[in-house]
Amino acid sequence: MQPRLIALDWGTSSLRAYCLGAAGQVLAQRGSSHGIMHLPAGNDFNAAFEQACGDWLAAAPGVPVIACGMVGSAQGWREVPYCPAPARVADLGERLQTVTTALGYTVHLVPGVLQHGRLPNVMRGEETQVLGLLRGLPAAAHDEPLLVGLPGSHSKWVRVRQGCIEHFDTFMTGELYAVACAHSILGRTLRQGEPFVAAAFERGVTTALSADGDLGPLSTAFSARTLGLTGVLSAAEQADYLSGLFIGHEARALGEVTHARQGALPAVHLIGSEALCRRYATALQSAGFAVAGVAAQATEHGLWAVAQAAGLVERPPHTLQFV
Repeated sequence: MQPRLIALDWGTSSLRAYCLGAAGQVLAQRGSSHGIMHLPAGNDFNAAFEQACGDWLAAAPGVPVIACGMVGSAQGWREVPYCPAPARVADLGERLQTVTTALGYTVHLVPGVLQHGRLPNVMRGEETQVLGLLRGLPAAAHDEPLLVGLPGSHSKWVRVRQGCIEHFDTFMTGELYAVACAHSILGRTLRQGEPFVAAAFERGVTTALSADGDLGPLSTAFSARTLGLTGVLSAAEQADYLSGLFIGHEARALGEVTHARQGALPAVHLIGSEALCRRYATALQSAGFAVAGVAAQATEHGLWAVAQAAGLVERPPHTLQFV
């Protein structure tokens, strides 16, 4: 099959390249460690680009190229101004900016999304994944407000209505967990890299959601140490307990703010690694959410949707306008 789009998910630590066919299906894909902070010698974006997809473009000249993620940040290949929220796929498509490679290829860069307010919020790459998830849902699912979760170092929780990214919140849960394990007193007694201990994780979630968690993670986190010192948790269990605590507090805060904003808790759609999403599903269900599932190929589908909106690839007839 002939390629119709080269799509890049270019983040901080990695680069994933997809060769997409006429309906957006993946014809080929490959991964690279050349994220924007780990480029080849000389901070060479061109070399990383050629390694990722140069042979595909040589075999199919004229195929458009689109990229999302931190490649469009201030530290990226070219800074692309954020698209203000609320944002639809058409808004992102209208705001693409380009960079020309050393060999003359044009790369279209997707803007991130900026949420103005007293505490501004931003995302780059997650907006494309959310749009990809929407592309895979039946039309009827767009009639109700959706809550999309993207767990990670900086977890995003995105409220979507009728295909529009209306609002999102960020939790630095993953990064703070890593810092606590590596650079705090909690790391002195825990042992990482052990097989997952579900019971320890669930104990942490339960603690965060109980009255013991009322004072928040800055208080309960110390129990990861004291439960170890008193012999309740082994060194191999403490990391998963702490993970459960932090994710449990995130789920608790999310439930409280979501209930205050819109009443009943919506079903949650997750995007991310299967193992991390399983942890989040456990915590979310304990906090009263229903989990609709984990999206597959959200990035590829999202890049295809933005490319359609920008006219880089043909939009089939009767396609939903917000997808």
